[in-house]
Formats: sequence, structure tokens, C-alpha cells
Amino acid sequence: MSVTLKDLRPGCIVLIAGFDNIPDHQFQVEEVFEDLVTGTALTGPFAGEYGEPDIELVLRVLLADGTKGAQGTA
Repeated sequence: MSVTLKDLRPGCIVLIAGFDNIPDHQFQVEEVFEDLVTGTALTGPFAGEYGEPDIELVLRVLLADGTKGAQGTA
């Protein structure tokens, strides 16, 4: 796991690793569970879509407080 559970919290924006021909993309976390996070894709082909990626796909936290907007590019 690239990040720990203590690094993740509702509202944070993370970078999700690419999978199945989907590139890395930004994701806003809604809920954090032991093995996955829920929330909404912010960039990429699933932008605006709800998802439940496994925590192992979270590469890093881009913004700990999602109220300020995403930083960086994916």
C-alpha cells in the first residue's frame, strides 16, 4: 500500500493508479474503509462517476483538504 489509512480522510483528493487501460486519475474520497475508499473520479474517463477503488490503487494524497480544489495533474 502506497499510503496508510491514517493518511486518508473524507474530502481528500488522491491519485488512483491506472488499471485496465484507464490512466492514473484524481479521485475525491467520500468514505474510507479498511480495504477500499469510496468517492468520485475528478479526472480521466470516469470523471464525475462514483467509484470504490481498492486502497492498494491509491498512489498518494494530492490534497488533504478537498475544499481547496485539486492540485497537480494526473
